[in-house]
Amino acid sequence: MPFGGVFSVLPTPFDPAGDVDRESLTRVIDLFLAAGVNGFTALGVTSEVARLTEAERDLVLDTVLAHVNGRVPVVAGTTAEGLRTCIGYSARARRAGAAAVMISPPRMPKINSDAVARHFADVSAAVDIPMIVQDYPPISGYAMEPALLARIARDVPAARTIKLEDPPTPFKTSRILEHTKDLDVRIFGGLGGVFLLEELMAGAAGAMTGFAFPEILVKIVTLFRAGRVDEAADAFYSTVALMRFEFQDGIGMAIRKEVLKRRGAIAHAGIRPPGGQLDQTTRDALDRVMKWMARWISD
Repeated sequence: MPFGGVFSVLPTPFDPAGDVDRESLTRVIDLFLAAGVNGFTALGVTSEVARLTEAERDLVLDTVLAHVNGRVPVVAGTTAEGLRTCIGYSARARRAGAAAVMISPPRMPKINSDAVARHFADVSAAVDIPMIVQDYPPISGYAMEPALLARIARDVPAARTIKLEDPPTPFKTSRILEHTKDLDVRIFGGLGGVFLLEELMAGAAGAMTGFAFPEILVKIVTLFRAGRVDEAADAFYSTVALMRFEFQDGIGMAIRKEVLKRRGAIAHAGIRPPGGQLDQTTRDALDRVMKWMARWISD
């Protein structure tokens, strides 16, 4: 299945008691569908998946799949430290109805390119489902070179979509596509969308990120695909300030949830400990960015 366009990585809303808030999650889905997204990713890094119990993982995925109800594809994050666990998560996602799984290399003491390539091959041999290879070194502890990503795409046909989050992403996108000219390899940019225009110029198929205004990403991608590159650039340069502000290390998820709360999608913007919380200075800065965004959207 070829993937492209804008796939929104869904947050996991929690109520004031810290439990998964399914109603808020479905409102986020509705908001993003109205924005025109092409698909969703559940159980991603910014879904706070590392802070969910096994039962909560299932609850979130089942809630997303039931509410989306086939309207767009849903990708499930199934990264795990061990191969057996990753296979188990991937098989569960396939049974539940996910269109694909997203997997990062597992952390291991002496990880190398052969071990990484073998991991994806072994998962693919065990579970018949498309895979999105997530190249995000802060999570995996390992930066995959373009040649390795091309090798995986060549050796594992199910793994020919890449979520690239190892800057400089436009440069790396070009190198991967040079290595795979004879294959249909799709590359998504991530990183909050902060390099979306340049990634598209380098040949990316779209964006996979949890940015709280996905309609902006949809507009940029739509204009770019229509050949209206100058208009896409205007839209990107006019809004990248919010993307940059939202994608701050340590507190980015808290900012994103606060924006979604202000948009009426989630009832409570809480982050599970030990996630970072917003201070008043950050809230004041967000107020200013949001005022700018309100003017842009009204235009």
